[in-house]
Amino acid sequence: MRFGIVGLGRIGTFHANTLLTTLSVGALVVTDLAPGRAKQAVEKLGSDRVEVVDSMEALLEADVDGIVVSANTDSHAELIAACVDAAIPVFCEKPLASSCAAGAVLQKRLAGSAVPVQLGFQRRHDIAFAAARTAVRQGELGFITTIRSTTLDPAPYSQEFIESSGGMFRDCGVHDFDAIRWVSGQEVVEVYAVGANQGAAFFSDYGDVDTSAVVLTLSGGTLALVSNTRYNGRGYDVRLEVHGSEDSVAAGIDDKWPMRSTEPGARFPAEDPYPWYLDRFRDAYRREIEAFVDVAAGTIPSPCTIDDGLEADWIAEACLTSYRERRPVRIDEVRI
Repeated sequence: MRFGIVGLGRIGTFHANTLLTTLSVGALVVTDLAPGRAKQAVEKLGSDRVEVVDSMEALLEADVDGIVVSANTDSHAELIAACVDAAIPVFCEKPLASSCAAGAVLQKRLAGSAVPVQLGFQRRHDIAFAAARTAVRQGELGFITTIRSTTLDPAPYSQEFIESSGGMFRDCGVHDFDAIRWVSGQEVVEVYAVGANQGAAFFSDYGDVDTSAVVLTLSGGTLALVSNTRYNGRGYDVRLEVHGSEDSVAAGIDDKWPMRSTEPGARFPAEDPYPWYLDRFRDAYRREIEAFVDVAAGTIPSPCTIDDGLEADWIAEACLTSYRERRPVRIDEVRI
């Protein structure tokens, strides 16, 4: 099989390496909207099975079985549509589009298409998150009372990234929102979000926050709590706790969990914390692309559809409205 990649930054290059080494696909055809980046990435990959083309149009004509989109957010909707129009299965990093409105337009445009689209929410491919989902779906926990989801970055991204990120809820919290939907099997019906800034001034300049907390009411009666920050100096902390009437489980609590216990004599954690997202989710990212190879081959359906991606975005949009207006917001209020 031959695969294409558009966008060869850090994650795009990682996906390329996964396709070449772990999955051993026949060949890659790559391009990047930034001149010279594709050639630099090919040199880094060090493989003679990689071909560079100079445009997305050339990539679409390169006889590939699937295309991985890891370009900038503003181009996602256009690139997904181009792949589907060319009848090429496509994997795209979240978000679906630069705004919920643009995502809704794309969803309507592609409705009924048989060409598979997979969105990049890697937590769906993490072994511990999947085990938590299985425990819930098999009824091992009884009825679910509370879910706690956490994404704590060790330090902010660059100012340039924050400016175009879409904000805390849409860039960071959206992973928690998708994980909560996926694990619980319930829909989010209402949110109440708050945020704060104690770090760099540029967050406030862009109407963003560096720390947030959200209470979500789910369709089955479960309450979920989401906490996010750009300033967790001890390390990268991603967890999902699911508490039920019969049992409780947690994903993300291991010997690298960036939490220092103050209990006398406690020796936890036993190892250095995860420094960043790729260290924490390296295997999940690989399984995510492995799943896309199967999607492109037609052996499995997309594990994260356009509808899934847009639903997480609607939750983020409701959180932003809630934060700005200081009130609970139902998802139906913001959905177009």
